[in-house]
Amino acid sequence: VQLQASGGGLVQAGGSLRLSCAASGGTFSTYTVAWFRQAPGKEREFVAAIRRSGGATYYADSVKGRFTISRDNAKNTVFLQMNSLKPEETALYYCAASRGVIVSALSSSNAYHSWGQGTQVTVSS
Repeated sequence: VQLQASGGGLVQAGGSLRLSCAASGGTFSTYTVAWFRQAPGKEREFVAAIRRSGGATYYADSVKGRFTISRDNAKNTVFLQMNSLKPEETALYYCAASRGVIVSALSSSNAYHSWGQGTQVTVSS
């Protein structure tokens, strides 16, 4: 499956953005999809994931209560609604997808075979 991330931009601290990850070339509803982010000089970190059709969701502790991941399988798209953004969350945000990701591996970038190109999120203080 091919992924295209979009929706990044510049926002003030406390603001909101909605990222989209559009998929093509696969049976999207069978894929687990996740968002990761990577700031300059830092390792890529897990943000959130959503399982296939059932839609169970998982979040990094740092974003729980502020970020919401959702999917629209009819539109082959996964969304990441980000509220109350912080300057330290400035990063390149990537979406990733794979089949057969076990729960214990959801937060590992190695579990995902398809990656989008990333969309830049910049949070100003």
